[in-house]
Amino acid sequence: MEHWLYTYNINGHILTFNVDTIVTMWLAMGVILITSFLATRKVSVIPSKLQLMFENIVGFFWGMSDSLMGKEGRKHIPLIASLFLFIIVGNLMGQIPFAILNLKEGELASPTNDINLTAAMAIIVLIYYVCAGFKKKNFRFLLKDFTPISIFICLIDLLEMFTRPLTLALRLFGNILAGEILISAMIGLCAYILPLPFMFFEVLVACVQALVFAMLTMVYISTAIQEEE
Repeated sequence: MEHWLYTYNINGHILTFNVDTIVTMWLAMGVILITSFLATRKVSVIPSKLQLMFENIVGFFWGMSDSLMGKEGRKHIPLIASLFLFIIVGNLMGQIPFAILNLKEGELASPTNDINLTAAMAIIVLIYYVCAGFKKKNFRFLLKDFTPISIFICLIDLLEMFTRPLTLALRLFGNILAGEILISAMIGLCAYILPLPFMFFEVLVACVQALVFAMLTMVYISTAIQEEE
């Protein structure tokens, strides 16, 4: 799938932006902000369906964080739940028939089918759990003491630390892009009935990939802040 590219020259340095990703990313954030406002505008003891949905999402992540990190983990829920909501909305946007909008170049699709966006989210996760680890353990987060074994383990941990965001980014990007390519191929063969089973399957994949990204983020934060016994 081709991207809608825009190039900008700053003092001889060429910057290229994927406009389709930026547009759909802001659309996804807009959907989340509007839905969140509607869900929390009139909070009541007897919740509406929308309020109940958000309460269930937050309650689910609260339960998971309590089991992994204890009560302290609840302060990390805003990041984890925000990532989950953004990714699931962004993934599901790939099922919207944006092809009916005739653009001069490229086409609108799921923002998470762009490796630049998934890599940016993975880097945010990396920075967050590294900062959380240093805040909790100081330099013991990486190096417990200056023995040769500790230094060797520290080097391995550093390598693992930088491969984690790579796997996060590639897993999400690969699954969403592959699904959209598959559906496009099915639409090319038969535009009416044949793509439907694949579209339903991609809805499931979209939800699973959002949950996997959020849960792995929670695991990484948990390993960063927990004290070893």
